[in-house]
Amino acid sequence: MKQKILRNLSSVPGASIDRKIVVIESDDWGSLRMPSKEVYAFLDNNKLDVSSGDSKRYNENDTLESAEDLNALYDVLTSVKDAKGNYPIFSPITIVANPDFEKIKANHFEHYYYEPFNATLNRYNRTQAFALWKEGIDNKLFLPEFHGREHLNVATWMRALQNKDAETHLAFDKEVWGYTNKNKFNVMYQAAFDLEFKEDLQVQKEVITSGLDLFESLFGYKARYFVPPNGNINNALEQVASEKGIDYIFAAKIQKEALGQGNVKNRFYWLGKKNAFGQMYTTRNCFFEPSQEGKDWLNTCLSDIEIAFRWKKPAVISTHRVNFIGGLRPENRTKGLAAFKQLLDTIVKKWPDVEFMSSAAVADSIAGKNRGTAKQL
Repeated sequence: MKQKILRNLSSVPGASIDRKIVVIESDDWGSLRMPSKEVYAFLDNNKLDVSSGDSKRYNENDTLESAEDLNALYDVLTSVKDAKGNYPIFSPITIVANPDFEKIKANHFEHYYYEPFNATLNRYNRTQAFALWKEGIDNKLFLPEFHGREHLNVATWMRALQNKDAETHLAFDKEVWGYTNKNKFNVMYQAAFDLEFKEDLQVQKEVITSGLDLFESLFGYKARYFVPPNGNINNALEQVASEKGIDYIFAAKIQKEALGQGNVKNRFYWLGKKNAFGQMYTTRNCFFEPSQEGKDWLNTCLSDIEIAFRWKKPAVISTHRVNFIGGLRPENRTKGLAAFKQLLDTIVKKWPDVEFMSSAAVADSIAGKNRGTAKQL
């Protein structure tokens, strides 16, 4: 009861919209994460921390998406329609590159290099997957927005490699960075825009600039919505994101802005708040993680949606690729997609006037804009 009261209270501030809109945002698409079950076992046997806390479900299940994964997801998405006859729109919050491990090693770890994520897909024999990304975009089912260039803190990771950190090199040799690394200031490799030192901001500005250019090259349109990996970011990066076309930024309602060397500053956000560059902040208010055991994700997510609609907010569902992927454990995909279908079926039955929208489209509605291209509506 206390949790429900708090969820209602947190839903009051911010912009309202007098329509029952559901948005599905799914993070981490494009990122390599765990290459294989054998690599997971090797790292675990060598005492790298790949299985503590919530990282366990990611490292056991999350890997590059395959054509089979995408076809199965599209089957679920096309099994239901909203009040206007539209399928649910899946907004994959996308990583567009992964480290080029071979080139980094060949250059003695002196410089960082990356490869577009579709090149990673090809290297790992997911050769049909990227064509299905394009098919999903063309059919307005699967509309990517920007998560980052990599799901990796490049500056922190490269310093560890150059300093010959044994665990970092052991994982590197298996093309992994997503374990729970040790860092003096608790900067995780997965947190791409956390700030170990202030001078790392220059690296991060270039990451955003080149990452957004690569996004446009891959998908044929500019990203307009940015969700920083792991949430950690220094707000000085908002300007470069704005200059590259980002209109909307996801922020937790209480964000700990990264200031460097472990220092943070609390920032408070609400749906519709704007920054000095005219960018609007968005928030998430519904959560669905069926690969995480020990919680009734169907009914808690439905309760979240009900609270959102009560306070005239769009229901923005936060989920992750790990819930829909079967490359490491096919049963994970089967379970996750069955739960997702049950969620969608219940939504359209419980709220027959519901509308499914993409992340950018609902943000446009709240901001009073009408900018979305045909691909993004």
